[in-house]
Amino acid sequence: MKQQRNLAQRLGLGMKRRASSAGSLLGKVWAHKQGKVGLVMVGFLVLVAVFAPYIAPYDPYDVSQRTTKGLPPSSKHLLGTTINTGQDIFSMLVYGTRVSLVVGVTSGVCIAIVGSIIGVAAGYLGGAVDTLIMRLVDIMLVIPTLPLVIVLTNVLGRDFWIIILIFVALGWTGLARTIRSLVLVLKNTNYVKAAELAGASRWHIMTRHILPGTSHLVIMSTALSSAGIMVAEAGLSFLGLGDPTAISWGKMLAEAQSGGALLFGAWWWIFAPGLGIFLAVFGFMRLGLVLEEIANPRMKRTSSVYRLFRSLDSSYVEEVFNSMDDYQVMGSEVTGGGGQRYGTGLEA
Repeated sequence: MKQQRNLAQRLGLGMKRRASSAGSLLGKVWAHKQGKVGLVMVGFLVLVAVFAPYIAPYDPYDVSQRTTKGLPPSSKHLLGTTINTGQDIFSMLVYGTRVSLVVGVTSGVCIAIVGSIIGVAAGYLGGAVDTLIMRLVDIMLVIPTLPLVIVLTNVLGRDFWIIILIFVALGWTGLARTIRSLVLVLKNTNYVKAAELAGASRWHIMTRHILPGTSHLVIMSTALSSAGIMVAEAGLSFLGLGDPTAISWGKMLAEAQSGGALLFGAWWWIFAPGLGIFLAVFGFMRLGLVLEEIANPRMKRTSSVYRLFRSLDSSYVEEVFNSMDDYQVMGSEVTGGGGQRYGTGLEA
C-alpha cells in the first residue's frame, strides 16, 4: 500500500510539474508581443474550426444554389458567392479552416514525433544505427519532393489523411538531423553520464534525460512545420492534387481560377482563401519564432539586426555627426594650407 501511495504521489508530482512547465511556457509566450499576436491568431482560427457549423450561415457543400451565382459581398453573403455554383464563400472559408488546420497541425506534430525519436536514436546510439539513419536522411534530402508527392498522390489517393501521411514520410529528415546534432552535445553532459554510471538503460536515458532536453527545439519545429505544411497543402489543392471531397483554402483558390474569378472581377473569391492562408501562416510563424527566442535567449542578442538597431541610438548618431564635422574641419585646414603653399610657390 505504501509503495502504491508513493507511486501515486510521484505521478501526481510529475503531472503538476509538467502542467506548471506548460503554463510557464504559455506565460512567456503571452508576455512576448509577437507571441501574443501569434496566440491570438492561432486561437481565433482554432475557435473558428471547432464552431464552424455554428458560424457558417450556409452549407458550403450545397451546389444547388443556382439563383445566387456570382453575388458580390453583402449583408446576406458577407464574402459573396461563387460564379459557377453559387456557394457562399464565407461558409467555405470557415469550413476550409478545419481541413487546413487538421492537415497542418497533425502533420507538424507527427513530423516532430518521428523526427525527434529518429534523431535521438541516431545521436545517442551512434555506430551502425547513426550511419544507417544519416545515409537514409541524405538520400531523402536529395530527392525532389514535389514530383514525388504528385506520384504518390496519384498512386495512393487524394484523401487528406493520405496527404498527411505523405507529408510526414517526407518531412522528418531535417528535424532528425538537427536533433541528432543537439543530442551529440547532450550525451556528454554530466547528468547523462551519471545516469549511465547508475546503470540506467539506453531507452530510459533517451526518453527521460535526452529527449526532454530537445523539447524546446521540437515545439518550435512543430509550429514552423505546421505553417509550411499549410502552404504546401494549399499548393497541392491548387494543382488539383488535394482531397476532392473536402473544402480547403487551396481548393477554393483552384476553383476561383477555373471559374474565371479574375475574368469576371470576383475579387472576393480569391481574397477570402488568401486571407485565411496568410493569417494561419503568420500566426504559426510568430509562435515558432517566439518559441525559438524563448528557448535560446542569446539568439536575439547575437543577431546582427538586433545589434545594429541597438547601436543606432541617439548617442551613436551624435557621435557620427561630430566625427563628420571634425573631418570637414580637418579637410578645410588641409585645403587652406595647401592653397597657401601653392600660391606662395606661384608667386616665387
